Amino acid sequence: METNRLSPTLAKALNNQMTNEAHNAQIYLAYASWAADKGYDGISNFLFRHANEERNHMMKFLEYILKRGGKVVVTAIPAPGPDPLNVNDCFEKVFQSEVDNTTRIYDIVNMSMAEKDWATWNFMQWFVKEQTEEETLAMDLLSKIKVAGGVNANDSALYALDIDLGKTPDDATLAQDVTVENP
Repeated sequence: METNRLSPTLAKALNNQMTNEAHNAQIYLAYASWAADKGYDGISNFLFRHANEERNHMMKFLEYILKRGGKVVVTAIPAPGPDPLNVNDCFEKVFQSEVDNTTRIYDIVNMSMAEKDWATWNFMQWFVKEQTEEETLAMDLLSKIKVAGGVNANDSALYALDIDLGKTPDDATLAQDVTVENP
């Protein structure tokens, strides 16, 4: 008896996204290592935590594929690319990576809707919210870096930013969660 509940197209898309999440973890690891090498321990810690979060996302996809009776296909992870040129470049790359990931998530949501695979559509809603958080967090960080001077941030501004990022929570406050009492 066939127990696979995923179409071939959705199974392929979910497997590709699993690999993409692993790739995103590698990007965060590379940037965290770069930051540590430059002496930005707070930034490094922040990025290492996000690398772990991306690995957790990868595992969510793996488990979902298995629980729906699909076949998990583990493939090679692309290299993370070149090191950032500076802190501003680092977080611009982080933001672009998250935007690209959001596009991939939305593609799977659209595919699941077109195929009327409501289980997958429901599963993907967690990732839709997660990507909103990730993009908001990256935009907030870019705003902080801009205030610090952007590409031209001086050492004392970068030092303060590094200290701040070491304490920055991993989640962003979303617009949908804001109230008059808690803006």
